[in-house]
Amino acid sequence: MIRLTKLTKRYCKFTAVDGIDLEIRKGELFGFLGPNGAGKTTTMRMIAGILQPTAGTIEIAGDDLAADPLKAKQRLGFIPDRPYVYDKLTGAEFLRFVAALYGQDGEAVERRMEELLDLFELLPWKDELVESYSHGMRQKLIISSALLHRPEVIVVDEPMVGLDPKGQRFLKELFRAFVDRGGTVLMSTHTLDTVEEMCDRIGIIVGGKILACGTMAEVRQQTAGGDAKLEELFLKLTGGVIDREMDLILD
Repeated sequence: MIRLTKLTKRYCKFTAVDGIDLEIRKGELFGFLGPNGAGKTTTMRMIAGILQPTAGTIEIAGDDLAADPLKAKQRLGFIPDRPYVYDKLTGAEFLRFVAALYGQDGEAVERRMEELLDLFELLPWKDELVESYSHGMRQKLIISSALLHRPEVIVVDEPMVGLDPKGQRFLKELFRAFVDRGGTVLMSTHTLDTVEEMCDRIGIIVGGKILACGTMAEVRQQTAGGDAKLEELFLKLTGGVIDREMDLILD
């Protein structure tokens, strides 16, 4: 459902994403991991069409993002790491605005909007200005907007930020139900326990290159990790030097 071929992003002499090849399958929840500055968010923003690649191709459900961007974007819902919304719109107005971007309006959109607001426990606040929403409520509104047009693929960056434990559990169940029905989720997060619990496969990117990719068993094999937990494998691949740095701080 998502295919990246030699995907590259350069900023002058700095290469943020370095020729990565990656295929994320239909009905799969894929965890995309890496330290800060590794190229995760840059990759996801290219997939969402926010950034233009320097080189390489992106396909979403078989549609080339560069050749037919509108058709490809119709298939995708993007949930960024920060819930940017228009404060002077109500929750309902914001969702209608997003629906209009996809060429949708009318009774079907109103029904879908009501369903999503009810699902995320935002219905009592639908006519309140977004400026009065808490961070968690804004996050729920952004997630609702990404689901509004019934996408086949969801790309989500740090989905649990701002959500309480109940909201986090609900979102985990929602993503699992989405992929069980044939959807595809690409998720980036620093919460490694969540990735190990939820994801069918994982990819670890460092310095713009994917160093390991596969199921937990396959990543352990690729890293000679034995029975190690994901946190240990991640630190091994990303050059975790916590003990040495701690000694330098405390000595």
